[in-house]
Amino acid sequence: MLSIDLTGKRALVAGVADDNGYGWAIVRALSTAGASVCVGTWPPALRIFTKSLERGKLDRSRPDGGQIEIERIYPMDAVYDRDEDVPADVSAEKRYVELERYSIQGVADRLREDFGDGCLDIVVHSLANGPEVQNALLDTSRAGYLAAVSASAYSMVSMVQRFGPLMRPGGAVVSLSYLAAERAIPGYGGGMSSAKSALEGDTRTLAYEAGRRWGIRVNTISAGPLASRAAKAIGTIDRMVEYYARNAALPEANTADEVGWAAAFLCSPLGAGISGETLHVDKGYHAMGMQADSHLTAE
Repeated sequence: MLSIDLTGKRALVAGVADDNGYGWAIVRALSTAGASVCVGTWPPALRIFTKSLERGKLDRSRPDGGQIEIERIYPMDAVYDRDEDVPADVSAEKRYVELERYSIQGVADRLREDFGDGCLDIVVHSLANGPEVQNALLDTSRAGYLAAVSASAYSMVSMVQRFGPLMRPGGAVVSLSYLAAERAIPGYGGGMSSAKSALEGDTRTLAYEAGRRWGIRVNTISAGPLASRAAKAIGTIDRMVEYYARNAALPEANTADEVGWAAAFLCSPLGAGISGETLHVDKGYHAMGMQADSHLTAE
């Protein structure tokens, strides 16, 4: 039987803060396939995440009946490339003050200390933030726009820069995109559509550059909307999910696990020939050219 086997592989999934988003679904899929999984968690969410994990409040069950085991949890703020880039007011903030080395380079250094060189096979970028996401693009400030691109797109470039040297040849990097990179999505503002466009363009360039330099693959998944806690910031996420369910080629909303399975495939030997790809996991919604109006399709 042809199956996904990630036994002996180590993954870092950046952007996990709870158990109802795409990040956790990817952790679950990679763990089920046999990978050892480390996670990177945004410092303001770190305490809640670790306490919830310790108290058994997160769903750690795997489809095979096993339990998700997290090898390491690293505080990680992907807005900062190096520790010295963290502003003094941020490092002194109560949710950061007791932490150290939570920049992208800081996490890379900690991984090297914990596991040595050549310690990674899989890197997942499940990160996005747009402080003005509820603003129309026309009403978005320069600061809000640049913040969205920094946190949601450049962070991917920085991660490949710093984690690429730790990855073994044949490794894979996967990020999460959205259809707003290609088409206008009302309500998805604040520069987030621009950030997703940048992310997909950078995926193609990084696939070439990281492929030639380190022998690793880089892909992104354009996932349908999910009513996760993080997505609630959009404000219209429930309506977006409902609209997809009515109008996708398969008339239903995609699930977090379906995106997790796709990520596991792309990171596995079964995806060895795929790089620079934007894979749509949205029940075929992206293929539709108009609303699925029953009056038009009725016989």
